[in-house]
Amino acid sequence: MSDRTAEERQREIVRVARATGSVDVTALAADLGVARETVRRDLRALENHGLVRRTHGGAYPVESAAFETTLAFRATSHVAEKRRVAHAAAELLGDAETVFVDEGFTPQLIAEALPRDRALTVVTASLPVAGALAETGTMSVLLLGGRVRSGTLATVDHWTTRMLSGFVIDLAFIGANGISREHGLTTPDPAVSEVKAQAVRASRRVVFAGVHSKFGAVSFCRFADVGELEAIVTSTLLPAAEAHRYSLLGPQVVRV
Repeated sequence: MSDRTAEERQREIVRVARATGSVDVTALAADLGVARETVRRDLRALENHGLVRRTHGGAYPVESAAFETTLAFRATSHVAEKRRVAHAAAELLGDAETVFVDEGFTPQLIAEALPRDRALTVVTASLPVAGALAETGTMSVLLLGGRVRSGTLATVDHWTTRMLSGFVIDLAFIGANGISREHGLTTPDPAVSEVKAQAVRASRRVVFAGVHSKFGAVSFCRFADVGELEAIVTSTLLPAAEAHRYSLLGPQVVRV
C-alpha cells in the first residue's frame, strides 16, 4: 500500500472521509502503510484544496459540488449542539408572523422549537418541516412546490423560486453548508442556492443557524453575504474571537 503516489493516497483519504464522515490520522497511517506525518501532510494538502477540514487527530469532508451529506447523515452528527443552536434561534422569532424555514436538520429542529401558542404562517421547501408543523394544528404551513431532491427531501427549481418571489416574509431561518467572512454563505447545489437566495431576498430579517464546523467552510455556490444577516446563531465551540470577526460584518452573533 505504501508505494501509492501522494495523489492516490489523497484520493483514497477523500473517499474514506466521504464514506464514513471522518478520518483518523493513526488509522489512515496503518491502512495506507505510511507514517502519520505523511498522512498529516496529505490532510494539509487536501484542506488547502477545500476537500477536507482538519480536526485534532483527523479530518472530515467538506461538502462540494461533487459531494453532499444526506439529511439522514446530518441527523446523526453534532446533534446536541444543533439542538442548542436551534432553540436559541427560535427565541429570535420576535413578533414575526410569517416565517421561512430552510431545508436541513438544524432548521428542522428550529421548526420543532417554534411556539405553538400563537398564529404563525410557515413557508418551507422542506417536506419533513412541512409534515411536522402541519400536524401541530396551530400553524398555517405553505409548502413550496417543485422538484424534490432525494437526499434532503426539499423542493427546488423554478417552480419553488417563483412561488417564493411572490411573498414578503417577516423572518427567514437559513442554513448553509459553509459560512466564511470572505465568501459568505455557500451550498453545493446551484438549484438549492437559488431557493436560499430567493428566501433571503423575500425576507425582512434573516437568521443563520449552524454548528461551529460550518464556519470557515466554503462550498460551490454563494447565496448570501454575511452582512445580509440580522443574526448568526452557533455554539460556544466557535471561538469568541472568531465570532467577533463575524459580528464586525453586521450581524449579531449568538453563541450557546
